[in-house]
Amino acid sequence: MLKIEYPIICGGMFQVGRAPLAAAVSEAGGLGIITSKTQATPERLRDEIRKVKSLTKKPFAVNLNLFPSQTATPNADFIDILVDEDVKIVETSGRSPEGLMPKLKEHGFTVIHKVASVKNAISAEKLGVDAVIIVGNETGGHPGMGDVGTLVMLPRVVDSVSIPVIAGGGFSDGRGLVSALSLGAEGIVMGTRFMATKEAPIHDHVKDWMVSANEMDTVVIQRNIGSPSRVALNAVSKEVDRLENEGATIEALIPLITGQRSKKVYFEGDLDGGIWSCGQSVGLIKEILTVDELIKQIVHEAHNSLESVQTRLESIRT
Repeated sequence: MLKIEYPIICGGMFQVGRAPLAAAVSEAGGLGIITSKTQATPERLRDEIRKVKSLTKKPFAVNLNLFPSQTATPNADFIDILVDEDVKIVETSGRSPEGLMPKLKEHGFTVIHKVASVKNAISAEKLGVDAVIIVGNETGGHPGMGDVGTLVMLPRVVDSVSIPVIAGGGFSDGRGLVSALSLGAEGIVMGTRFMATKEAPIHDHVKDWMVSANEMDTVVIQRNIGSPSRVALNAVSKEVDRLENEGATIEALIPLITGQRSKKVYFEGDLDGGIWSCGQSVGLIKEILTVDELIKQIVHEAHNSLESVQTRLESIRT
C-alpha cells in the first residue's frame, strides 16, 4: 500500500518531524513523516516538502494534526499544498478525521489515522481510512484516556477491523517488530526511538539523556484536562503532575504545557525547558545510530528473533 521496503514508520512528531529525519527514514526503506503543525503555515509546509524531495525520491507522508490547539491549524490549506506537491500519503492524529475525509479521498490520498482505542479504530474504518495506527499506553505523546498497553490493545483492534493495523507504543527494536507482526499488525510506528538518531533535528543533550534514561523516566500528565500526554520526566512535568494532583485548572497549566516551551528542550538542549513527548521505549535505547543503521539493525534483529522463536517452537513440539 505504501510502496516501502520495510514495515517501519516514523510517526509524526511535533517540532521533531522535519525534512532531515523524514527523508532519512524513507531513504532507508521505511516511511518518514513530516508534521504540518510544526511548519505553521501552508507555504512553510511547501518548503519543507520540497526539502524532503531534494533528499529522497522515495515515498513519505505528512501528518495533519487534529488535536485541540491554542492556534488555528489550517488543515484544509495544508491539503491544498499536499495536492500541489503530489504528496500521496497522510497520517491524521487527534480527533476524528471525518471533516477532512471527503477532500482527502477526492484527491486519492492514502489515509492512515492514529487512534488509542478499539472504538475509535472502528469509527475510523467506517469513515474510509485506509489503515489505522493503534497506540498503547506505552506511547510517547497521546496514549488516550485508557491505560491499556499495546500487548492487549493491538490484537483487540486487529480483531475488530478489516483494514491494515499498524502498531505503536513501546517499539524500538527487531524483537518488537516481530512481536507486533505476530499479534496481527502489518508494521510498527516508532517515534521515541527515531528521536535518538543522528538525523533527528534535536540537541545532543536530549539524545544523551535518552541513552541514559530507563523505562521509569516518563510520566503521563494532562489527564485532568482530558488530553493525556506521556512525556519525559523532568522538573516541568513533575510540577504539572503536582498541580494536577492538587486540582489545577487548564488555565493554570497552560503556561507550563505550551508546546512552544519544548523548543528550549529540542533546540537549546535545556532538559528542563518544557515538557516533551517521550515513550517508555526510551528504556530500550542504548546508542545513537544513523537512521539507516537503526533500520538495518531492526531488520537483522527481527530475523534473529524469529529464528529463535522458531527454534523454541520446535523444541516444544518434540
